[in-house]
Amino acid sequence: MKLGKLSILFLTFVFTFPIIGEESEWTLPSKENFHLFLLAGQSNMAGRGVVEEQDRKVHPRVFALDKDGNWKPAVDPIHFDKSVAGVGLGKSFAIALTEQDENIAIGLMPAACGGSPISSWEPGGYHDQTKSHPYDDAIARARKAMEDGVLKGVLWHQGEADSRQERASVYGVKLKSLIERIRMALGDPSVPFVIGQLGQFAEKPWDESRKLVNAAHIKAAKDDPKVGFVSSEGLSCKSDIIHFDTKSLRELGRRFAEVYLEIEK
Repeated sequence: MKLGKLSILFLTFVFTFPIIGEESEWTLPSKENFHLFLLAGQSNMAGRGVVEEQDRKVHPRVFALDKDGNWKPAVDPIHFDKSVAGVGLGKSFAIALTEQDENIAIGLMPAACGGSPISSWEPGGYHDQTKSHPYDDAIARARKAMEDGVLKGVLWHQGEADSRQERASVYGVKLKSLIERIRMALGDPSVPFVIGQLGQFAEKPWDESRKLVNAAHIKAAKDDPKVGFVSSEGLSCKSDIIHFDTKSLRELGRRFAEVYLEIEK
């Protein structure tokens, strides 16, 4: 499968980095060496970080699906849920994995929808803010992408929309069902599922509803050895006190990679 013409040559599966001109082409690696990750949840997974020069740099072994389902080198923003999409955690996560294994490439499947409650991550669920069906769209995109690579994990960061009394009390049950549903839909009942902790910002202390959501995330990881929990300790927010800032999102991606690698051990 060939991609658009870019400025870097992707020669063989012994990856190289030279810039040789604008008329060279990229090709995907062999299917077994192309490791795929579904990025699901809401805005902190989609990313709202300010895009900087380093975020626009192409990495020769990190790809992402665009809105039309085509593979392209991953350049932030990789999500397209809203016009405010920016730097997320996906690219730093992928780069961290390539540093551990020079024989693989990473394919990111962006599917997060800013503002989406977990109830919209069910078959037929609709999310009005993004005019999309988060679960159905994510599964369809992942199944198509799996023609080119091998599913290796699901990354989840969500819960802000459910941090309210009427939703938080049932969040744990819905999360457990979601994990099982995604695994079965994608044909791997034990694929790693990595959950990111909600932001811990001093400017906005957690209420009881957010504590319930956090407890559900921790319990999911405790109950299943193939589910991981990623701490957000020490990370900082943008001025909106909702979204992680750019530096923190890059760090969060690296933390996701560490937890994923621990699961895989």
